Amino acid sequence: MFAVHLLAFYFTKLKEDQIKKVDRYLYHMRLSDDVLLDVMARFQAEMVKGLGRDTNPTAAVKMLPSFVRSLPDGSEKGDFLAVDLGGSQFRALQVKVSDVGKQSTQLESKFYPTPKEVFQGNRAELFGYVADCLLDFMESKNLKHKKLPLGFTFSFPCRQTKLEEGVLLNWTKHFKVRGVQGTDVVSSLRKALKKHKGIDVDVLALVNDTVGTMMTCGYDDQRCEVGLIIGTGTNACYMEEMRHIDLVEGDEGRMCINTEWGAFGDDGALDDLRTEFDRELDLGSLNPGKQLFEKMISSLHLGELVRLILLKMTKEGLLFNGKVSTALCTKGKIEMRHMAAMEEYKEGLSNTKEILTELNLFPSEEDCIAVQHVCTIVSFRSANLCAAALAAILTRLRENKKVLRLRTTVGIDGTLYKAHPQYARRLHKVVRRLVPNCDVRFLLSTNGSARGAAMVTAVARRLAAQRKEIDAVLEPFLLSPETLREVKNKMRTELEYGLKRETQGSATVKMLPTYVCGTPDGTEKGKFLALDLGGTNFRVLLVKIRSGRRKSVRMYNKIFAIPLEIMQGTGEELFDHIVHCIADFLEYMGIKGARLPLGFTFSFPCKQASIDKGTLVGWTKGFKATDCEGEDVVDMLREAIKRRNEFDLDIVAVVNDTVGTMMTCGYEDPNCEIGLIAGTGSNVCYMEDMKNIEIVEGNEGKMCINTEWGGFGDNGCIDNIRTEYDKEVDEGSLNPGKQRYEKMTSGMYLGEIVRQILIDLTKRGLLFRGQISESLRKRGIFETKFLSQIESDRLALLQVRQILQQLGLDSTCEDSIIVKEVCGAVSRRAAQLCGAGLAAIVEKKRENRGVEHLQITVGVDGTLYKLHPHFSRVLQETVKELAPRCDVTFMLSEDGSGKGAALITAVAKRLRNVGEN
Repeated sequence: MFAVHLLAFYFTKLKEDQIKKVDRYLYHMRLSDDVLLDVMARFQAEMVKGLGRDTNPTAAVKMLPSFVRSLPDGSEKGDFLAVDLGGSQFRALQVKVSDVGKQSTQLESKFYPTPKEVFQGNRAELFGYVADCLLDFMESKNLKHKKLPLGFTFSFPCRQTKLEEGVLLNWTKHFKVRGVQGTDVVSSLRKALKKHKGIDVDVLALVNDTVGTMMTCGYDDQRCEVGLIIGTGTNACYMEEMRHIDLVEGDEGRMCINTEWGAFGDDGALDDLRTEFDRELDLGSLNPGKQLFEKMISSLHLGELVRLILLKMTKEGLLFNGKVSTALCTKGKIEMRHMAAMEEYKEGLSNTKEILTELNLFPSEEDCIAVQHVCTIVSFRSANLCAAALAAILTRLRENKKVLRLRTTVGIDGTLYKAHPQYARRLHKVVRRLVPNCDVRFLLSTNGSARGAAMVTAVARRLAAQRKEIDAVLEPFLLSPETLREVKNKMRTELEYGLKRETQGSATVKMLPTYVCGTPDGTEKGKFLALDLGGTNFRVLLVKIRSGRRKSVRMYNKIFAIPLEIMQGTGEELFDHIVHCIADFLEYMGIKGARLPLGFTFSFPCKQASIDKGTLVGWTKGFKATDCEGEDVVDMLREAIKRRNEFDLDIVAVVNDTVGTMMTCGYEDPNCEIGLIAGTGSNVCYMEDMKNIEIVEGNEGKMCINTEWGGFGDNGCIDNIRTEYDKEVDEGSLNPGKQRYEKMTSGMYLGEIVRQILIDLTKRGLLFRGQISESLRKRGIFETKFLSQIESDRLALLQVRQILQQLGLDSTCEDSIIVKEVCGAVSRRAAQLCGAGLAAIVEKKRENRGVEHLQITVGVDGTLYKLHPHFSRVLQETVKELAPRCDVTFMLSEDGSGKGAALITAVAKRLRNVGEN
């Protein structure tokens, strides 16, 4: 018994001594966590360099865009072909993808050897061989007369400009085919296939085996957004944000980046970690100085690295009694399969002895222990370096998503990972240690490279079909220059109808005279009250105007809410509420006893008989107070003041907010003769020659016309551009059949149009996995402010998803892109229609003045114009295109409805005084 214990002690001591000896010898191959974190940081820097347009040409890690923009979502279906070229065997496959019940794939394949004369021959021989094999496979499966989409797995570095095109950068893995480098491999394959009249296939996608691995695993686990190959070669891919990929146009969505990380260190970034054995291996390779990272971690090179270490140790007398065998001097004699066998947990030492004996090395017990430990150190270093680079990718994904903790899946394939007994466990352990804030699932790929090509093709076909359907839905929102010109001409016709006495009664654009006959001249002064009623809030303002060299406007205001029950109650209740708010303000300002001149901004269609008389034509913007339409709103206000019997006011002018906007800007720029509101509502006013206004007596001077253009189209003249979604919004509104132009251009309705489109796309299965959430069913949930936020250029899709989540819409990245596109189509059309209408106005002004070229300023107000990221630009571009002989300056109004009302009152008082004098 004592002898047994002594023997065990002796063996343990022997093993420890041999391990220490090897550890000392291979000290530089043992990498601490600090070193690995440094490698991780270096790789992150290389990724950034590879993604940058200016830095990519000199980057070692090329970060090649794959043009794979979406992962499988489970709705893919159909029959697909795939061919897989990248190793010692070529494979052809048929993949059946089904979404009936549980998603599934069925795969049938056939392997073909890749002879040396093919992988080291010329281009015609290689692609001719691929086409021959594919024909044989199709004949064996009775597929020859079917037209099927094909995915091409080509596991070599390619520069892609689209999904079905790729230019070979350089060969790897012992391939050296002449005439392929620098050419499009898909074109070469298509050319070879054309020679076989029996083959009718459509090559839809060129895929790297790493991307194929990610896509295969992505079909089974939709969290999978990283692909990793650790086998004969090594590589990784992942889904990168488009906004970070300088090499590809566009900022929306994500794209799979094929890192080609095997070249990491080719610029010297890993020189301090490369050992003499790494350098010797590199010098003896087919591509010295290239793929240095791959040569440190891939199974193709690890066996050779072990052989070089054992050879030197033997020459130095540390192994095999210093006897160097022929096998030890022969390149390629030790392979990855030998290492895997020698590192077996239980049988490792006996396997080691057997393998070394086969190599005529006749090892001692100490030799076996030492050789086994050499293999462990080499494979462990490989796992460590692979983990460090993978940790860099995971960190980038976490930072892209702006989350504290990332939950993701890595799809993985390759003989080293699958066949080596310890490799997978080591890799997982190190990754989790380096990125503790990432919960990583490692999912083993089955038939990744080929099945993945079919999945990429299936996704590409799904996206193409979806794209076609989405384009069809949004096509009516894309207005051609001819259509916009037609809208402009129709608007001009309607403007003329509204100005003429005999047609004004039936005109949809009412062209209401405002009796504002002048713009500010700088002499206005005094204290004025202004009321502003036009939305869910009501304002009372005190405005102090100074004239002369130091002219200025100072304002004091208070905002009061108008409850829904008041908005939709009786007229008496509404005006009593307004007067109550005025009393509150006068008391607040300490001016209850003063009889101040007042301007009343009343932002609803009114027919005016004078500047202080306005008959309400009809409510808009959600107001429905009874007994108001057809009544003079100034009289209603005066009567409410009398009922209150606390104060008296001199109501000088009833004003539309659009006119107030024009007057505010006119105070700063005398050339401003047009006012535009593009906000909750939409309207325009402008200074018209009196001689053209048939419904008002007199031909001298000008008067501001409130067009009330929101009613344009109520007679059906623009029905040709109204969509089913516009009709749906109109029918669900408070005033069906009215204000049709406003319902296509104003902020109050754009969000609702978007909601209707999203419901339709969801019903078609193109959004939100075909599930219409309860929140999406709610009318009005999609406010126009969300359009502005979603369309912001500064907003990443992650933030778009957060906005949609706030609305109760659980969206994917692809959903967010579609929602953003819908918002863009709706708001762009609104801006273009608004621009077409405004072009009709400025052209009319030019003709009124009888000039060849007009210079004019438009005062603008409204949240849509001010806050939407693109509305103002598109509107201005449209006006410029449709009215090329008009040089239009757009001036933002500051408080047109408040300050403007006071200025109109001041101008009216000035003109009244002039008249009296």
